[in-house]
Amino acid sequence: MSVRTVILHYHLFKNAGTSFDGILRRNFPSSWVSREFDNPNNAERVSAWIESEPSATAFSSHTANGPVPAIPGVRVISCLFLRDPIARIRSAYQFERRQILARGDAASPEQRARHASLEAYVRARLAVRGDCQCRDFHCARLASFVPGPEPELERAKAGLERLSFVGRVEDFQRSMAQFCALATPVWPGFDAPAMHLNRSDHDESDVMDAALSELLEGSNLADRALIRHAERTLWAV
Repeated sequence: MSVRTVILHYHLFKNAGTSFDGILRRNFPSSWVSREFDNPNNAERVSAWIESEPSATAFSSHTANGPVPAIPGVRVISCLFLRDPIARIRSAYQFERRQILARGDAASPEQRARHASLEAYVRARLAVRGDCQCRDFHCARLASFVPGPEPELERAKAGLERLSFVGRVEDFQRSMAQFCALATPVWPGFDAPAMHLNRSDHDESDVMDAALSELLEGSNLADRALIRHAERTLWAV
C-alpha cells in the first residue's frame, strides 16, 4: 500500500506561522488547507480532517492540539515554531492592539482599556484563570501532545520529541533550511524563499519597566525552561 505524506502545521499565534504558511502555500498552491477547532480536545477531529481532504498536502491550524494523528497509510510531518516567550507576548499585544484601534468606536471600553498599554494587556490576561496567552503559552500547547498526570513542563518537553520538526522564530531561515531537508525527499521541488509576513513591530505602547519585566519572566519560567531544553536537544550546533 502506498503511503500518503502530509504536512500538519500547528500554527502557534505570533510564532512566524503566517510566514511558514506562506511558504507552504507557495509550494502547494492548490493543496494547502486550514481549519480551526472550537474544542481543545480535538486530536481525533484533526485526524478526521486529514482523512476528509484526500487531495490536500499541507494542513494548518491555530487551534489544533496533540497528540499527533496516527492514521493508517498516512505519514504526518508535524511541525511548529517556538519563540522567545516575552517577544511573542509583545508581538501578540501589538497585533491585537492594531485590531482594536482599527475598530475605533466599535471596540468596547473594556477592550480599549486592556490594550492601552502592554502592562494593561498583560495584567488583564494574567487575571483570567486558564488564559495562557501571557503565561507559559508554549508549554500549555506542547503538553497536549503527551496527555497524562505528569507536570506540564515535562509533558511539553516530551511533546517536542513527538513532532517531526520544531523551528525557531529567531533563526527562521536556518530552520527553513532544515525543514527543506526534511521535505525535499518527498517533494523534490520544495523551496523556502525568505518571507516575513504579518510582523508586529514595537511602539511606545509596549514599553516594559522593571516591574513588568519581572512579572512576565515570573509568569513564563516553564516556557524559558522549555526553550533551554530545545536549545540543548534540538538546535545545538
